[in-house]
Amino acid sequence: MQQVPARPSPVIDGTLTPFSAHALPLPRTLSHLPLFPLGTVLFPGGVLPLRIFEVRYLHMVARCHQRSEPFGVVALQHGSEVRRPGQPPPVLHGCGTLARITALHAPQPGLLLAQCEGGQRFRLHAWRQQPDGLWTGDVSLLDPDRATPIPPDLASLADALRHALELPESPHQPAHGAPAPELFQDAGWVANRWCERLPLPLTQKQQLMALDNPLVRLELISDLVTLALGAAGRRP
Repeated sequence: MQQVPARPSPVIDGTLTPFSAHALPLPRTLSHLPLFPLGTVLFPGGVLPLRIFEVRYLHMVARCHQRSEPFGVVALQHGSEVRRPGQPPPVLHGCGTLARITALHAPQPGLLLAQCEGGQRFRLHAWRQQPDGLWTGDVSLLDPDRATPIPPDLASLADALRHALELPESPHQPAHGAPAPELFQDAGWVANRWCERLPLPLTQKQQLMALDNPLVRLELISDLVTLALGAAGRRP
């Protein structure tokens, strides 16, 4: 990973404000990428709120924020998010997602509230634990989903998603407020947003996220959306 000299981040009323500079482009292969193993799957373009209190992650998140660098979110196969004495090391899934911090708030010492956005997916080749307990990994970045139009027979999924995101109680709002209309025409983006919303097992979400073909991902999610909306008394 290309390193940027650390700079102190300005703090205003407990809020660590993001820098306006654009993040530097990343190489295809990253060594020692900081990892945040979680019991969830982060999809590209998705929003991930984090409540951070472990020292290893407080340091990691502050450092990534200061340097405008991402960290990797990888779903756990086995193990716990919180480190406990005597527990075996976690087992991680082989595909994860880069996360960039879009907002960071320090309400009190020893606590950070972060909002992150999912970026590029990566393949995890090896991971190791540092003396401070932080996990890092050697990864290769996967190509972003190709812009793929939604075929007519799946267009109802986009309409149903647009309606769902308009609901005030929606827990999965996109990363930058109201999404651009053209996103509802993209198979990968629509599939990812449905994968976030549906109450699927973690393993199933992980398999869907790792698929390289966005149209196949949307086709697989189609029946699950129909079942979910049918159970709620709605039609896609």
